[in-house]
Amino acid sequence: MAKPEPSGGSRGIGEVLQLLQAEFADVTISKIRFLEAEGLVTPARTASGYRKFSAADVDRLRYVLTAQRDQYLPLKVIKEHLGAIDRGLRPAAAGPPVAPTSLPQTPGQPVADDFDATGTELRLTRDELRTAAGVPAALLDELESHGLVVATGNHYGGDAIVIAKVAAELAAYGLEPRHLRAFRTAADREVGLIEQVTGPRRTEQTAELAALTVRLHTALVRSRLPRS
Repeated sequence: MAKPEPSGGSRGIGEVLQLLQAEFADVTISKIRFLEAEGLVTPARTASGYRKFSAADVDRLRYVLTAQRDQYLPLKVIKEHLGAIDRGLRPAAAGPPVAPTSLPQTPGQPVADDFDATGTELRLTRDELRTAAGVPAALLDELESHGLVVATGNHYGGDAIVIAKVAAELAAYGLEPRHLRAFRTAADREVGLIEQVTGPRRTEQTAELAALTVRLHTALVRSRLPRS
């Protein structure tokens, strides 16, 4: 079955060729078709079978051609890099894509935007998580054993970076992962309360309620700290 007719922002293969030849003089239509056949780019097709490349498809081709020209990488390695980018990692100037070392945060009080899907869309391997968080394997093992970091299949979400990094900082004060189970339990209870209102699906209201519960939690902790 053909994909829906692409929007006006898409380009035919001839237009893509002209665009890329400004940077890669030796690229040809045959080369673009070959990269498609190898699974490095998958343009949409019109009802009549013509290829239509989106801006993301063109960026993908540019990444492949740059990696071949500047780093002499084989297609197998480039395909692995593209797979990592598809999982949310960032392209690097040289070498494989890298995971962000932190997630975007809003200064001040937590707001709904802090609870968007950014942390769940990123998918990291165990080694990528360790590198991004800068933690040893032993600490990650402990965090997993106490349910603080949880993999989905073979990958970890971006929030695992924050959890691992904070756990490492707390460890410097003598707080080990086993001491942090209370935070996981509290988080589970707060999520349960939110789902009583919104149901199990993530919505805009879910993010608003999550921000409010974190603000409440912060205020309660602050109110119970010893006065200076």
